[in-house]
Amino acid sequence: FADGSAVTTDFLVGADGAWSRVRPLLSDAKPAYVGTSFIETYLFDGEGHYKASAEAVGGGTLMAPAPGKGIFAHREANGTLHAYVALNKPEEWIGRIDFSDAVTALACVAAEFDGWAPELKALITDSETAPVPRPIHALPVEHRWDRVPGVTLLGDAAHLMSPFAGEGANLAMYDGSELGKAIAANSGDVEAALMAYENDLFPRSASAAAEADRNLKLFFDDNAPHSVAALFTNYQPGK
Repeated sequence: FADGSAVTTDFLVGADGAWSRVRPLLSDAKPAYVGTSFIETYLFDGEGHYKASAEAVGGGTLMAPAPGKGIFAHREANGTLHAYVALNKPEEWIGRIDFSDAVTALACVAAEFDGWAPELKALITDSETAPVPRPIHALPVEHRWDRVPGVTLLGDAAHLMSPFAGEGANLAMYDGSELGKAIAANSGDVEAALMAYENDLFPRSASAAAEADRNLKLFFDDNAPHSVAALFTNYQPGK
């Protein structure tokens, strides 16, 4: 822990996210860069100061994908325009940008969107906060481990994936619920509970991870944005 203290326990749940310190007790798998990075920006008081961009974002979410890149933004409750600018670039390319120099970094990112509508580019160039690079990493789609007494994982520690299935937080909360139910159902037999929990966890998380991997490719393939429109059409009832 931060103060240097330690605890010994018979039962440890790794709920410690993408770079879990508990995961190595169970698995040698490490998150790998998926080839896409987000750059996070904020424009405050969208209606007052960035009306054209606010109108482009609309009342909820804007998705503007294209081959190898995209601008994704949403309107927050206080009118803030919160954007994620996506680029399919090597990690080394992102790493060479000095994000502590906000003006130069934003200009470098904006240059990748030359010719885009000014109200969309403004979501990059007019950021009122320093841009935050967020390289996207994922564990293998079929990530699983052999049963190790007294230890299990949930959430991103167990099944880190790209955000393109929209299931990360949902899965983490569901994992916690299912783990609790398994413990309660097995009358204090922790090993039986963990075996039951993981038997359901692995196929559930693999299904979502496969969807995230597929959608990530669709969002930025050579047919974007038409591939994305087709994806959402397929999500409609009856499809």
